[in-house]
Amino acid sequence: MSEQGTPRAAEPSMSEHLRQLLASVREAVRPWLPKRLRGGGAVVPVVRLSGAIGLSTPLRPGLTLASVARPLEKAFTMRGAKAVALAVNSPGGSPVQSHLIYRRIKQLAAEHKLPVIAFAEDVAASGGYMIVCAADEIICDDSTIIGSIGVIGGSFGFAGLLQKLGIERRLYTSGERKAMLDPFLPEKPEDVERLKSVQRDIHEDFIALVKASRGARLTGPENDLFSGEFWTGRKAVTLGVADSIGDIRTVLRRRFGEDVRMPLIGPERSLFGRMRPGVALRERLFGDTGFADEMISALEERALWSRYGL
Repeated sequence: MSEQGTPRAAEPSMSEHLRQLLASVREAVRPWLPKRLRGGGAVVPVVRLSGAIGLSTPLRPGLTLASVARPLEKAFTMRGAKAVALAVNSPGGSPVQSHLIYRRIKQLAAEHKLPVIAFAEDVAASGGYMIVCAADEIICDDSTIIGSIGVIGGSFGFAGLLQKLGIERRLYTSGERKAMLDPFLPEKPEDVERLKSVQRDIHEDFIALVKASRGARLTGPENDLFSGEFWTGRKAVTLGVADSIGDIRTVLRRRFGEDVRMPLIGPERSLFGRMRPGVALRERLFGDTGFADEMISALEERALWSRYGL
């Protein structure tokens, strides 16, 4: 209290003086800092989701929920974020991992109340398209390959080859369908129909997901949209499969200002800069079938990309 009995204004504390000093210094040096360190402007973290889904090798990890969970969490919890952008380049792969990634994006967007914008690059097909459907908006290039809302599966048959080589196949099972579609046994029509029944169930779930995500924006006939066909980005926009044509830098600067910051959120990397492939690394590198598994995974991934001319 003062001598006149009026309250005396509280003097700034030492910590307040320090905060004011730091703020002054920051403002003084801001013009000389790199743009990403200046502060100010909207923040829109960019999560890159690239590669075949579920097909992972030690040297080239694919997309799985385990590999993308932490980058997604980091993006959605970034301080000051106004939205989250997804840069997707995937020919598809595992329907389960595709759906898990889709659901995680939807959960984080709802939890943090942030809009999500997906940018489809070379390919966003099959499971890759499922992932971009998690966004509020899908933007692509004129020449992006997008769509392929369907289910595919394939194998080889070696029964004739074994007979020519004089090799006898010996297989012991418990359960009449345990050896269903074994590539070393003759194909049975009832086994093929059973597989197609499973594929139809997965396809119906995929269709329901796309309808729920795109809603009235879908304008093409259902027989075309859900036939497994894929389109260029330009055609996809006319069908409502995508929303517009654009690129990530131009779109985000137009919407959030010229000084928008777009930090790239990538997967975790090891001490030597390689992406961490997961807990199965030792088994894949040193297991008895490690090299064979690596080659098979690489061929499967190559086949996925080649379906779209890449």
